[in-house]
Amino acid sequence: MTNISTPTTLDQLVARSRKLGADRSVCNWGGGNTSAKAEEIDFRGRPARVLWVKGSGSDLATVTEASFTGLYLGDVLPLLERERMSDSEMVDYLAHCFYEPGSPRPSIETLLHGFLPFTHIDHTHADATNYFACAVDGETLARDCFGDELIWIPYRRPGFGLAREVALALRAKPHAKLVMLAKHGLITWGETDESCYASTLATVARARDFVEARISRADRAVFGRPRVPPLSANERRSVAAQVAPVVRGLVSAEKHQILRFEDSEDVLTFASSPDAPRLTRVGAACPDHLVHTKPWPLLVDWTPEQDVVALVETLRIGVAAYEAQYYRYLEANAQQNLDPDATTPVYSSSEATADPHPRVILIPAVGMFTTGKDAMMADVSAQLYHRAIAVMRGAEACGGFISLSDAESYAVEYWPLEQYKLNLAPPEREFARQVVLVTGAAGGIGSAICRRAAQDGAHIIATDIDFAGAEQLAAYLNQQFGAGRAVAVKMDVTNEESVREAIEQAQLSFGGLDVIVNNAGLASSAPITETSLAEWNKNWHVLATGYFLVAREGFRLLTAQGRGGNLVFVASKNALVAGKNAAAYSTAKAAEAHLARCLAEEGGQFGIRVNTVNPDAVLAGSRIWNSTWRQERAATYGVAPDQLEEVYRKRTTLGVNILPEDIAEAVAFFASPTRSTKSTGNMLNVDGGVAAAYPR
Repeated sequence: MTNISTPTTLDQLVARSRKLGADRSVCNWGGGNTSAKAEEIDFRGRPARVLWVKGSGSDLATVTEASFTGLYLGDVLPLLERERMSDSEMVDYLAHCFYEPGSPRPSIETLLHGFLPFTHIDHTHADATNYFACAVDGETLARDCFGDELIWIPYRRPGFGLAREVALALRAKPHAKLVMLAKHGLITWGETDESCYASTLATVARARDFVEARISRADRAVFGRPRVPPLSANERRSVAAQVAPVVRGLVSAEKHQILRFEDSEDVLTFASSPDAPRLTRVGAACPDHLVHTKPWPLLVDWTPEQDVVALVETLRIGVAAYEAQYYRYLEANAQQNLDPDATTPVYSSSEATADPHPRVILIPAVGMFTTGKDAMMADVSAQLYHRAIAVMRGAEACGGFISLSDAESYAVEYWPLEQYKLNLAPPEREFARQVVLVTGAAGGIGSAICRRAAQDGAHIIATDIDFAGAEQLAAYLNQQFGAGRAVAVKMDVTNEESVREAIEQAQLSFGGLDVIVNNAGLASSAPITETSLAEWNKNWHVLATGYFLVAREGFRLLTAQGRGGNLVFVASKNALVAGKNAAAYSTAKAAEAHLARCLAEEGGQFGIRVNTVNPDAVLAGSRIWNSTWRQERAATYGVAPDQLEEVYRKRTTLGVNILPEDIAEAVAFFASPTRSTKSTGNMLNVDGGVAAAYPR
């Protein structure tokens, strides 16, 4: 018989948290926290009451046991008798209460969980309860819904003061079943894990039903009738692709940003509504949104009756106006004390003002761009704005949407504890915030280039005529380096429309490009007398025309983006010194290398660098193994074709043969945003260092 161990309190807490986090209408990304109290054995072997609470910086949907911090409850509870405690004092105090050293930093709302007498507690930012929390007359409507079971707490920033206020309110009203925090969220509880989870879901459902009934009885559509009808899906994508590089360039003045485009129904309904101009000026739908969405989005003043040229100009004007508004917001609030309970006033660091650009950009009839330092953070901004739209929808049905004041928003956005958490992030890697497109990505050299760039933080557009191979590579990169890190795109470099569509897909995937690696190739070996016109043309179509088409579209994108960029051509030593029986290949490679130098002349004025890497005899991991070169090289070395790979592996250990990874390293040098910024129009030969030591 199999022994099934009983889940521990922490096991139950992890499972409950994941279930709550799986529904983003209940738990925002990274927001909310859960807790449970349990009898544990301390390091002396004695029983102790421990509070398990989600640590700072984790997301409920993906938490593990390691995401929770254990604190000795006996050390936490005496703090309830204090009247004041600053944020820094609270953090320092809690650092002495750890049940297990090395645990995550406790959430700022740890004391809220510790002070309440219940065994299991959920604090969420559910849309349905934030309908009330963010409504003009939210308290009255919440009491209509929940009656005497409700405790309503006016807005106060999370921390010691809020935790103590909630605890004292419950002490005065012990029969309450829920606490609603104005402009913030919901607190529910239970004496068992199951009853706590059930209470949270029941409370959310009750609020949702109450508000949806009001919406159904309303005499006008939510957000009003559309000002402009949405464009068709194809039209939306076309417009978005055309303006994405412009948007990315505008919001990347300080640091490059990765973009995400969405055109879901809720976004289109809101962005195209008559209420959007008013509501987008109100503020964030939840304090937890501010770090990722800023206090307001940018709503672009454009309609489809105008053309894309007008949209580009409107975007430039809109982003500039947003920056000016954001700087006024900073100036007006920078002198406020961010921790009123501190003995010495606490102000924000000037380092925090580095990014005045919008994180959310709404274009009527088209959709929404969101930005972030990587694809994941751009997605988080998008997720949170979906939640904001939902909250505004419900709050408007409850009498009108309200938010934090500018001063309250600033106090959260530039909260020293939040800034401290951001400063703990490790230094960004070499290719962080960079988008790299590689042609021929499914091959040996191409895949090595993609892996090399991705491991140092790049986002990858893996293009190849072999779409299945590109998909396989992208799946590997996403598994190794994080979801959304890479996308696969089918591209035939000899086809003008295919190249244009692939570049458009890059614009829609991440907003633009920073590095373009022209790497698509083919193997060709035959004496001139045996070279057919078809073979000659094939070499020129791929290695000359193909490189021209990709470079041309890349230049168009990079100049629209306005932030410079890098093109790296993977040519060949045959471009400089012709190889035997390779007239078609060598002359096409020579044209390719000269094209790169021509483009280096053109690109300088736009900050676009163009350099060339010349590999020699890269057979390991290459598709060349499937060509006639295999037979030719085998004959050169006097071995059977099936023995050739072993010969090359042995020569690799002597530093003679060149691996795809060697080429990838050379490409990374030229593509680097830091290592070769003063270099363009150059060539780097990768020949093993002993080029004449073995037959050609």
